[in-house]
Amino acid sequence: MSNETTDGRVLARRNDERVLKALHKYGWLRARDLAALIWMRTGKRARDALRLETVQVDPPSRRMAQRTLARLRMSKKVLNMRAPDGSQIYGLAEAGVRSLADMGIAAKSGKDQIRRVSLSHYHHRRLTNEVAVLGAMLGYRVSTEAEIAAGRWFGGLDGIHGKRPDVALRDGKGVWLVEVERSRRNARDYQKLLNWLLSLWPVGRRAEPLPSGYELRQVVIVGSDAFMRKLKNDMVRLGWTEQQAHQRLLHLSLLYMDEAKLIRTVKRNA
Repeated sequence: MSNETTDGRVLARRNDERVLKALHKYGWLRARDLAALIWMRTGKRARDALRLETVQVDPPSRRMAQRTLARLRMSKKVLNMRAPDGSQIYGLAEAGVRSLADMGIAAKSGKDQIRRVSLSHYHHRRLTNEVAVLGAMLGYRVSTEAEIAAGRWFGGLDGIHGKRPDVALRDGKGVWLVEVERSRRNARDYQKLLNWLLSLWPVGRRAEPLPSGYELRQVVIVGSDAFMRKLKNDMVRLGWTEQQAHQRLLHLSLLYMDEAKLIRTVKRNA
């Protein structure tokens, strides 16, 4: 057997492992998400100012993701299904779970996660995964929505002041908590958001400490301009200054959740 063949098999096995680990961490992903996460890391160091920008997946990275997923499907290590927008989403199959167990990683099958995806839940998880992937590409340590829901992050099942964010990004001890907002949030949930922000930064006092000695940098709001304007105005009404609202809340503007794409490909439903 040639060295080239051996090297190819080693690389294929390494790619398989990286994809299985990503599916465990994120719950489920599309080929484009995996292409960006695994084959398009920018190598940029995380800095104090968080900047998340849309990524265009290049064809070679997309082909590597598709090739790896095809191999994992053949070995029955991943499951796939068509999402509400026509995309193929991939999760762990039992054989994939066993492969991770051999690596010392306790995982669960993604069967229920990918087969119970409603339209609204799909777009919410898709966007939280996209934000997490963008953060990982920039060098941040990421806690995904799937990990946070399972308590596999520094906030545990109790969350931060009684609430679990959608995503958490870390750079050293600095933390950014991410909330993906639907176009319409009912009054009760909106009030909970206001109360949570006040618990993080009480009026006239320093920011409350986070678990494990982490320091909160900002809360990132992914949503419409109108929602962000209302949120900032309400926080000022409740006692923050305009400068505090500007410094503490970072906005990633998205008008329509079901159309917004932070990770894009040339072809539509990759």
